[in-house]
Amino acid sequence: MPAITLFPQPQRLERQPGAFRLNAHTRLFASDRALGEMLANYLRPATGFDLPVHPLDDDIRAQVTNAILLVPTADLVGAEAYTLDVAPERIDIRASKRNGFLYAMQTLRQLLPPQVLADSLQEDVAWEIPALTITDAPAFGWRGLHLDVGRHMFPVGFIKKFIDTMAFYKFNTLHWHLTEDQGWRLEIEKYPRLTEIGSQRAETQIPTDPNQGDGQPYGGYYTQDEAREIVAYAAERGITVMPEIELPGHSLAALTAYPHLGCAGSGYAVRTTWGIDSNIYCAGNDAVFAFLQDVFKEVLEIFPSEYIHIGGDEAPKERWRACPKCQTRIKAEGLADEDALQSWFIRQIESWLNERGRRLVGWDEILEGGLAPNATVMSWRGSDGGIAAANAGHDVIMTPTTYCYLDYYQHEDWTREPPAIARTLTLDQVWQYVVAPPEIAPDKRHHILGGQGNIWTEYIPSANHVEYMAFPRAIAIADILWNHPAERHYAALLERLKAHLPCLDWLGVNYRHLDD
Repeated sequence: MPAITLFPQPQRLERQPGAFRLNAHTRLFASDRALGEMLANYLRPATGFDLPVHPLDDDIRAQVTNAILLVPTADLVGAEAYTLDVAPERIDIRASKRNGFLYAMQTLRQLLPPQVLADSLQEDVAWEIPALTITDAPAFGWRGLHLDVGRHMFPVGFIKKFIDTMAFYKFNTLHWHLTEDQGWRLEIEKYPRLTEIGSQRAETQIPTDPNQGDGQPYGGYYTQDEAREIVAYAAERGITVMPEIELPGHSLAALTAYPHLGCAGSGYAVRTTWGIDSNIYCAGNDAVFAFLQDVFKEVLEIFPSEYIHIGGDEAPKERWRACPKCQTRIKAEGLADEDALQSWFIRQIESWLNERGRRLVGWDEILEGGLAPNATVMSWRGSDGGIAAANAGHDVIMTPTTYCYLDYYQHEDWTREPPAIARTLTLDQVWQYVVAPPEIAPDKRHHILGGQGNIWTEYIPSANHVEYMAFPRAIAIADILWNHPAERHYAALLERLKAHLPCLDWLGVNYRHLDD
């Protein structure tokens, strides 16, 4: 029997003799009609088959043939678990929750010939699915990709396509990085200057010269209606969109719009170059917290995500050291120094979010000066911060630069690649990603929620370029987050990818071809 290639690889797969053949008389049966219609809509364009959806009852389950059945069950543990039984006479999909059915559908799509992924009729294709039994569930509950739209933003249509591709690989979280020094990208109705002024920069740094701009104004933002549309689109596909609103650093675009929120109070301009800016929110100014609470009120109405990312990284303290208001705050709160002031700042936001049933996530700099009590750490500067946080009893998402930063060059010879951040992360290096390092105590390993790949867009101006940087490295991350295999053989990964990459061709996704 020919090999079966699936990404991510299921936990257990047993081959059986024969195959199920999808044809014009195949029917779908589902208790949840919307799920049945979703599967039919996945399969209908390329096959041309009507695939009508019928209600599911016990009599049908006992006798129907030439059919695909979506069967709810209480026997599977976990919201993301599923089983897939393919026999020559019919296919049974079982799950206890909606996401399990969604993942089984993606597995089913990958089991069919790759032409099934086309959005138009494909003729003369034998739509066969090999007979097998799959029992599957993910190793980690957080399986994400991050997309920065602060530096360069992308059309709503592409964001939806990106979500579709994420769903194909069973990712369940889109970390949407919406605010930056170089641009504020989300409409906030109470503060229109955030998008009128903060979303616009005079020019953009040329990739090959940090001291020169391209002379072209750049700007744009997502309306609240567009953001809601993206959130709903993702939710239908089993993906939560977690927004990131940066604080206290990476806030120059907001300060440009509302200068009174900074320590200096004037002289700001949306940043046109990359890097870290010394101008950050003033921690001694009560108006800053009123502003941020107003912003988050609108953010929470748009994004139902339990987790809200507040950044917390790369916040230089020189303005705070020279600011009388910040120094007064340090004394009034009995804080040791400016690092402790940042921790105090973040605790104010965390407390406000917790009161509204949300949980704060921040980059691992939030460990400095003392971690907010209920915060989740996103460990990016290697794994040490995540290890320390998990061992201290805090939840962690592991996303270290050494394995997960998909804006890095994909080959040691940078002349072979488009401009990128001046570091290298090959597919082979990604494949060594260990989500839960052995240094974490056994009784603390449950604090590792999972991980994600990060796409920062300083040097990624187009949607086509985003896909090129993401794939196939993101596919390897998806495989690791679903399975976390103890043994990894890079040659075997390459063979699997060579068999699988035609799927990306049929999906119309740009990707970096594997090296010979």
